[in-house]
Amino acid sequence: MGVMVTRDEDDNRELTRKINADLREKMQRTQTADGEDPDFIEDSEFFEQYEKTGRFGWIWFVLVALALASLVFIILL
Repeated sequence: MGVMVTRDEDDNRELTRKINADLREKMQRTQTADGEDPDFIEDSEFFEQYEKTGRFGWIWFVLVALALASLVFIILL
């Protein structure tokens, strides 16, 4: 869904005011009682099913380095 914006400054000011009010309302709803933003990552069950990178995480760095070296080799020759 898009928003039509015209050159009429009064309409733009009204649109800006509405957007700012909506953002302020959403921000107030997400803040906790002590005023800090909640940490949604710790509360999410989505991230609990994944593990951190294991002992073979270094392979990704090697693969990226090989890809960059191949690209340089192709460009230079």
